[in-house]
Amino acid sequence: MKKNYNIGVFDSGVGGTTVLKRIIELLPNENIIYYGDNGNAPYGEKTTKEIQGFCLDIMDFFMMNNCKAVVIACNTATAASLDLIKGRYTVPVIGVISPGAKSAVETSTNKCIGVLSTPFTAASNAYADEIAKYSKTAKVYQEGCPELCPMIEAGWETFEDRETIIKNHISKFPRNVDTVVLGCTHYPIAREDIAKNFCGNIVDPAKETSIALYNTLKNSDLLSDSDAKGKIDFFVSGDKEKFKKVAEQFLGFEIKALYKIEK
Repeated sequence: MKKNYNIGVFDSGVGGTTVLKRIIELLPNENIIYYGDNGNAPYGEKTTKEIQGFCLDIMDFFMMNNCKAVVIACNTATAASLDLIKGRYTVPVIGVISPGAKSAVETSTNKCIGVLSTPFTAASNAYADEIAKYSKTAKVYQEGCPELCPMIEAGWETFEDRETIIKNHISKFPRNVDTVVLGCTHYPIAREDIAKNFCGNIVDPAKETSIALYNTLKNSDLLSDSDAKGKIDFFVSGDKEKFKKVAEQFLGFEIKALYKIEK
């Protein structure tokens, strides 16, 4: 497989750009295809079967576009589809939950960990199961937040009640929780408001996920050997302009190659 093939990164919308940003910082010479499936968002309110169908369609798209590795930059999709995808495709596939769980255990002092996520991820117990692999004694409290993804997709700063909603969700955690995992890749966009209402550690799995990708590519001898800056192509299944506005604001650069997937 050619080293200069693409890396595929996908999410239900703009949230995966929080992971993409870290990947670009760590692997600036890699070519990347980002797929934001905002036409089917929010994933957190869909069934497992529906989410798996979306993910397999995206994987097929990546395979047709010469992707050498794929990052599922979505906690809900990781919880629903990681094992299925790994069983069907031969390219390396990395989810965000395992890196997030590992980082949470390493960060927490008392091993009382809260997870903010979509309702689907919370109900799946994916974080509790994964954290248990790194610490048998850790206590995990999962809080599903149905409002956050749609609000972030629409433009987080435009909602005056955003801090009240955050405060309500964080108040569900016991007082001894010393670490909160941003268990949805959209949530780093709201990190400032989360930090105002939680004084402990905040874990963003994006950094650990990018490191896991780097190590996977290195161990598989798939790191790009190009000295040139990599190109990034964006594809969305829904509203292009809404995606562009929010994504550019977070990424800090102009998105020039943005395409709508017509189904």
